Amino acid sequence: MPVPAILFPADPLNPRRPDPHFAWEARLLRELGGEHHLVDHDALLAGHAEQAVRRVPQDRGPLWYRGWMLPSARYAGFATALAARGCALLTSPAGYATAHELPGWYDVFEGATPPSTWIPTAASAVPGPEELAAAAARLGGSGPAIVKDYVKSRKHEWHEACYIPELADLASVGRVVARFVELQGEFLTGGVVLRRYEEFERPADGPGGSSGDDSGGGSDDRSGRGSRRAVEARVWWLDGEPILVGPHPDAPHHDVEPDLTGVRPLVRMLGCRFVTTDLASRADGSGWRVVEVGDGQVSDLPHGIDATGLLASLIAA
Repeated sequence: MPVPAILFPADPLNPRRPDPHFAWEARLLRELGGEHHLVDHDALLAGHAEQAVRRVPQDRGPLWYRGWMLPSARYAGFATALAARGCALLTSPAGYATAHELPGWYDVFEGATPPSTWIPTAASAVPGPEELAAAAARLGGSGPAIVKDYVKSRKHEWHEACYIPELADLASVGRVVARFVELQGEFLTGGVVLRRYEEFERPADGPGGSSGDDSGGGSDDRSGRGSRRAVEARVWWLDGEPILVGPHPDAPHHDVEPDLTGVRPLVRMLGCRFVTTDLASRADGSGWRVVEVGDGQVSDLPHGIDATGLLASLIAA
């Protein structure tokens, strides 16, 4: 079987070069003896998958993607266009959707991640009061929560469109959800998710600001209970084994040593080849929680991390 190559987004200003954000990965891949090809991310988003993959050699064989996020439907078109050229993404469209969207992975990780519920909705459609009341009741009907869609939160608009101080205050729930839907607009993915807020451990000192958590855990807290980033790790898994453990990209200088004992069997149960898990330690010392699962192809790497083992594993898969 041919050695897998990796697809990177092309630089929009120079389509013969990788996007600057991924250029260092492409250079490292070449140093490892790997091969990469370029795709047009803008064309993928626009639904022009055949145009997007025209630079990928015919009959190239197995491929990984390392690039910007794609909606699951666009990823499926991406896979179809590549298959027509005799190429195969090693993460299937079904596997991508499972790892990329919260409803795909939540059942496997339930109990190891903040309790969550969701309301499928079309873009720009705000769930009605009865739907929101039922969702709040499924989370116990009281206490703090956050709102997000199947993929992203609006953590930078924390009080306005992310954090819900009290689920019993249904007027507040409706206000925060409506603002979230308004700000997400056409980019709202899948539906509205409510996640129970949990307080996570924070470093004794260090820079302020929010973490990169889009899960609903407490690392985005700007509610007056602390403003430092949570102690958070990003773990990269290939075929059920961790191949890179490091800090979250939003806090690249934090040293993290998460306990993976309980996470490993869940990743294997999920059955996706290349995934990431973002982990945070509970403030009460009760252990590590999974705050997000993601497809490894579209998960960002922390600045300055040594990705040699990660890329070497992908091209050896």
